[in-house]
Amino acid sequence: MMRTSSLWPVLLLTLCAHIVPAVAQTPSAAPPKLDKIEEIADDPITVNAKPAKEKKITEKRDGGRVTEATVKSGNSTYKVKPNTPAGSALPGDAMGSANRGPQWTVMEFDLGKKKKKTTKEGDSAGDDAPPAK
Repeated sequence: MMRTSSLWPVLLLTLCAHIVPAVAQTPSAAPPKLDKIEEIADDPITVNAKPAKEKKITEKRDGGRVTEATVKSGNSTYKVKPNTPAGSALPGDAMGSANRGPQWTVMEFDLGKKKKKTTKEGDSAGDDAPPAK
């Protein structure tokens, strides 16, 4: 059998695939059917902007230079400090990076605060005693 004989069916199939879609997609002369849209009265639309969250910025300065800024916006609090390069590195050097990210305050604990006593001193003595028979 010759190798060219197996290529003929593939070539005919490819040719038919290109001819059939071109014949099937001829546009019709009739205009497309359009649906009528009902007219609706234009009611006035009122848009209320959300109130802006309060943003409080507190800056700490040392000799006119800002050393730390604390930003409180809604429930989140973060601190931004300037980037002071180590040693004699200049901004843009390998040792002195250009940016310093903010430090977010996640949770705060007050370790110096004493716990409140939930029971009175007279009740606590009665709880420690074994029950009477």
